[in-house]
Amino acid sequence: MSKFGSYLKTKDFRRTILLAIGSVILVTLIAFFSLGWYTRHGEGIQVPKLTGLQIDKAQEVLKQQGFGISIDSVYVLDQAPGTVVEQDPDAGTNVKENRVIYLKIVKNKAPIVSLPDVMDSPYISAQATLSNYGLKIGDTTYKPDIARDHVLEVRYAGQAIQPGSKIPKGSKVDLVLGDGAGASQVDIPDLTNQDLDAARFALKGSGLALGTITYQGAITDSTNLTVVSQQPMRTDSATKTALGTKVNVTVIQGKKQ
Repeated sequence: MSKFGSYLKTKDFRRTILLAIGSVILVTLIAFFSLGWYTRHGEGIQVPKLTGLQIDKAQEVLKQQGFGISIDSVYVLDQAPGTVVEQDPDAGTNVKENRVIYLKIVKNKAPIVSLPDVMDSPYISAQATLSNYGLKIGDTTYKPDIARDHVLEVRYAGQAIQPGSKIPKGSKVDLVLGDGAGASQVDIPDLTNQDLDAARFALKGSGLALGTITYQGAITDSTNLTVVSQQPMRTDSATKTALGTKVNVTVIQGKKQ
């Protein structure tokens, strides 16, 4: 047997091996605990809750606890200017001293946006489009039009505005919508002094019908009759009637003098 093989069986060899293993374990433990102490593993300062605070108060809190601060701004609807709306790291996170806390606050001035084209759009569609542009709907009014609940006009600050107009984000715009009555309301034609056949033709073209014919005076020629009055009649306060309404007329023989 060689001398090296004999040495491997000696106590000195076993002692050397055990010493080497022990040294490796000791160095590993020292490195682990030293690193934990150096980085303060599991220790630190808890980040306070800052969202909802005004920036002055948030800065005061962070300064008292030794944090650095970085501020950015964003416009948020229905939030007071200067309010903290986001923070990083989140509240409750443990961090080292002097850590920079990133805050996002609400801008003082709303950005300007272009009014989107919602003309002739259904109300529901217009509402979604305006919301996507950061705009709100204020009052809604109606006027006669065949397109029920479709946008006929957009108004801002009491004035009609066109697509592309520049207004502050977050503004309220008023909408004028069609009431759907345009399809069932037609103008009342003036039939007086027209012969009966012409009056009948005018009513048909207006979507109305001839009702009762009242004959005034002696009638000798039914082909030569003139309308002298009608019901309903067109006035300054009543210019339209329902589609299909029957118009009653009074006629006389010949032309009205």
